[in-house]
Amino acid sequence: MRTLILFALVGLGAQLVDGSLGMGYGVTSTTLLLAVGASPAAASATAHLAEIGTNLASGVSHWRFGNVDWKVVWKVGVPGAVGAAAGATFLSSLDTSVAAPLMNTILLALGLYVLVRFTLRGLNRQNLGKPMRRRFLFPLGLFAGFIDATGGGGWGPVGTPAILASGRMEPRKVIGSIDTSEFLVSASASVAFLLALGSQGIELVWVLGLLAGGLVAAPIAAWLVRHVPPRLLGSAVGGIIVFTNTRSLFNAFEVADAVRWPVYAVIVVVWVGAVVWSWKQYRADTEAESVEAAQRLEAERREELVRRLSQEDGVPAGRPQAPRD
Repeated sequence: MRTLILFALVGLGAQLVDGSLGMGYGVTSTTLLLAVGASPAAASATAHLAEIGTNLASGVSHWRFGNVDWKVVWKVGVPGAVGAAAGATFLSSLDTSVAAPLMNTILLALGLYVLVRFTLRGLNRQNLGKPMRRRFLFPLGLFAGFIDATGGGGWGPVGTPAILASGRMEPRKVIGSIDTSEFLVSASASVAFLLALGSQGIELVWVLGLLAGGLVAAPIAAWLVRHVPPRLLGSAVGGIIVFTNTRSLFNAFEVADAVRWPVYAVIVVVWVGAVVWSWKQYRADTEAESVEAAQRLEAERREELVRRLSQEDGVPAGRPQAPRD
């Protein structure tokens, strides 16, 4: 029961992050599973089995809140399922001694990407509203699906920032569409893992725990996506992933304490600095948006005042008034 509760809490936290950022469930849950001794293939298989249910619940929740673009879901999700099946087959064929450091390295790279992406970069809005092209979404889905299966996570960290960077979709629709399409990726990867591994190394209690927590968090996260500052949450989660997988790599290669502790200290300092910086930038962006909204309101009031004065003088708004004798 204690194990079930622990994994339920992890599933809850991972899905809150994933549903709010469009990334993080697989990376977070797989990192924990590796830390408690699961083999890389079993960890990825367990996370993906749990994700089938959480992705379905998350997709329905995002759809109910109007956060899903179905054209993008199919264009990126179908090739993502193909890539995930290939990645699962590849990971299942690797020896554990090779697969574990490989997965930790992929997770570390994804954690660094999330940390840097959400700490330093804002959203490009110049192309907002333009349609997403298949020639962009197809290779993106194929690559993200492969990374997701081999790394135990990666669909969100690869897919969400790439679509956000295009500036063609609102952030909430990017997150909702990526979360919804991940159902196809998780189902495909799970089938491939089960065909390659059977049930070897997959603990049902772990799956049920992650699933239970994720199901509770899915509708909450879909609502929070409109309110939680993604920049701050991304920096916090990215730091956790970087620290945990750095530690796992150090343990795998038996790095001396004289090296590992200074590195841990640097990671923590950078991590705290990133969270503080993200909070300050969030506050600055919020203030700038408030000023811009106030300026727009003032301009609208002036236009309304001019229109009323013109109507009182009998002259339509926007036309010059004829000179009086």
